[in-house]
Amino acid sequence: MRIHQAFAAAAAAALFGSTGAEAYPGGTPNYQTDVAPYCASCHSSRSAEALAGVGERAEKEVAERKHIAVILAGEKGYASLGEADRKILAEQIRALDVASSVSMKAPPSVVVGQEFDVMVQVTGGAGPAVGVALVDANHRWFARPASSVGFVTVAPPDIEGPDGKPQVDWLSKRPESQLRNLSFVNVTGIASDSAAKQWASARVTFHLRAPDRPGSYPLTAVYLYGTEKSSVLGYTTNPVGWKEVRGGVGGGSGRVMFTPVQQVIVASPEPE
Repeated sequence: MRIHQAFAAAAAAALFGSTGAEAYPGGTPNYQTDVAPYCASCHSSRSAEALAGVGERAEKEVAERKHIAVILAGEKGYASLGEADRKILAEQIRALDVASSVSMKAPPSVVVGQEFDVMVQVTGGAGPAVGVALVDANHRWFARPASSVGFVTVAPPDIEGPDGKPQVDWLSKRPESQLRNLSFVNVTGIASDSAAKQWASARVTFHLRAPDRPGSYPLTAVYLYGTEKSSVLGYTTNPVGWKEVRGGVGGGSGRVMFTPVQQVIVASPEPE
């Protein structure tokens, strides 16, 4: 039976900044479902290419304009930092962005209905949690979950945290009766230090089944990460001890990053 996975705008909104310190930038601790990156309105894009075709709006979403320029200008929560510290923070965040990466390994070809694995490796990101998902396009506003083009997630993804150990806590919050075969996950325990140039890394393996018709099908991975908690200048601490990003939940300090689109060839099975 094909499992059609729905992506939830409400859950994604929680990831990207509407419900306070627990939901941003600490992933979606209470929302275990598929997402698409279109609703990451408080994140910045790593490049304008991720918004190709939308005109001048794309430039407004790029990190240098949406985030770094605000830091250097001393606007929003950055007004409490002196000019020298703002420059240091900007350079540390740029270093984190340079070091942060995402790669995807998927077979170039499969047969109709074949089960196969897709491994996504991520590096960098400020943590304490990052998001990893499989989608159908490397476009921030047009991408859909991979299930939209016919891929089926057949089993819960395997999450390997920065300590090399498997992570199950986030997935286990979703009832077994609802199935845990998601195309999006949170990876927790992420902690990078941009001053020391120490970067976290993690890996997620998704278990897919190929579409039921021959053809060429697009697949890409998206990496959703924060930046400011990698620097002691990038956050404040509230009265209960939580670290809060200095620019606020809508400050553009998160990032959206894609792998190149891979066309997976789905062939007819060999006749017996």
